[in-house]
Amino acid sequence: MTRSRYLALFIPLLALSVAGTQPHALAGQGTSTLYSGGDVITMDPGRPLAEAVLVSDGRIVAVGSVDEVASQADGDVDEVDLEGRALLPGFIDAHGHIGHAILFGQFANLASPPVGEVERINELVATLEVAKEGTPAGEWIVGVGYDDALLEEGRHPDRRDLDRVSTEHPIFTLHVSGHLGVCNSKCLEVVGISASVDDPPGGVIRRFADSGEPNGVLEERAIFDLFYQHLPAPNEDERLGLLDGAQDYFASRGITTVQDGVTSPADLALFQRAAEEGKLRVDLVAYPQGASYASLAEQYAHTREYHNGFRVGGVKLVLDGSPQGKTAWLSEPYFEPPDGRDARYSGYGLMSDDALQTSLMTYFELGVPVLAHANGDAAAEQLIRANEQARKALGDADRRTVVIHAQTLRRDQIERLNENGMMPSYFAAHTFYWGDWHRDSVLGPERGMRISPLASTTDLEVPYTIHNDSPIVPPDMMLLLWSAVNRVTRSGQVLGPDERIPIEEALKAITVNAAYQYFEEADKGSLEPGKLADMVILSENPLEVDPMSIKDIEVLQTIKQGETIYRL
Repeated sequence: MTRSRYLALFIPLLALSVAGTQPHALAGQGTSTLYSGGDVITMDPGRPLAEAVLVSDGRIVAVGSVDEVASQADGDVDEVDLEGRALLPGFIDAHGHIGHAILFGQFANLASPPVGEVERINELVATLEVAKEGTPAGEWIVGVGYDDALLEEGRHPDRRDLDRVSTEHPIFTLHVSGHLGVCNSKCLEVVGISASVDDPPGGVIRRFADSGEPNGVLEERAIFDLFYQHLPAPNEDERLGLLDGAQDYFASRGITTVQDGVTSPADLALFQRAAEEGKLRVDLVAYPQGASYASLAEQYAHTREYHNGFRVGGVKLVLDGSPQGKTAWLSEPYFEPPDGRDARYSGYGLMSDDALQTSLMTYFELGVPVLAHANGDAAAEQLIRANEQARKALGDADRRTVVIHAQTLRRDQIERLNENGMMPSYFAAHTFYWGDWHRDSVLGPERGMRISPLASTTDLEVPYTIHNDSPIVPPDMMLLLWSAVNRVTRSGQVLGPDERIPIEEALKAITVNAAYQYFEEADKGSLEPGKLADMVILSENPLEVDPMSIKDIEVLQTIKQGETIYRL
């Protein structure tokens, strides 16, 4: 698939103008650039605002007044007039899946507005019918991003809906959360799922109530093998081209460091090849899932420092599912349980206590950082408890174990994170995308108001980050900031006003705190002398605009180690 085809599928209506195609490892170019004439937001508490920044050989040389900075220039200097715009540190993707973004780019877009156009199951069917055109019988048809919370029918499509498209092609549609999916009859046949097949451990095969036959909807472990082992995927050369387009997209959102939060062996090889061939313009940090302890330790040991923009940052564990998909593991029942579950249903975990404890002990002994997906408070409790036990056994160390998504963390749990040197990374965009659904169906009014408790975490002085979990939602950092500050849902209601945070705290979560999460605070996160010249130029100063206008601020330019990698 060509790069332009990728952009058309994954980035609808986006017009990019990328300046330069050089690999990002550009230190040593021997040039100096002085940025002035706008608002310099440094994120350095010692000097939060400045007039100018001087950059040379990929790093920041000076920050301060124009006179102070200019006096430290040596030789020829290129001067950049910000023209009243704002200069900030480059944004850091605290959690996402650039590997999945590459894969998803080849499939039909079944998302609802504003990401896609599907609002009814008939429209989902019609989109898949378009994808079927020209596809030989027997080959896969795949769509991604459908959302039962936003479909007019208020339900998942099932095998009968997908059979309307074809019974000769295997058809699979992936839920927006990535934790559920739907097969048509041919798909179920190909992967060997029938009425006689039991639910796998950590997964559910949903069934028709009258017949007990699979209805096509699969949860968690029931789809993981299907999605990665049976579905078509481009070859490595094609994926290398798709990676190029994905980097452009992330850079267009001001992001200079991206994450692959559940790296497969194939994607690990792809990223390593891209680094060897000098094709990375952003920093890419991978967190493999399911790697053997020995191989992971070897990978991590060799990549504590970046090699041409790539390193392995640690390991990813997955402890539960999705709150919007109602598979996250809660300590109390769902407000409205999904079809076929009784009123006591509270989701389920994906790792046993013993398996998690063994994993943490081993990774901690190897010195490998851990990111753990834990949406529900029961999953978070499992992780905190295991971390506490490992800490007692092995002693204190600077581990920075990250609770990924952390949607339903309770205040008592946040306090224990601080005690154990842990930190949450909140999927704060949920308040916009699924806030109404959480309040009205998933958690109910009381718990729904507390989702992504940013203000509580700020009050308890626990460092935290925020993220988009792209490609679950687009990597729009300005919408992410807007969501954290305003907590406004799709319907225009404020979800949990007491958990709103000031824009200063939201910016910290995608700059200095995100650098800390990555153990990269010495090089990234703020504009200070000696740090990498990773920067973003915004059309307006987010500290000065009306909070409701933050999402309308444009990314004008993204700079990686002193070189422009995106320009509007």
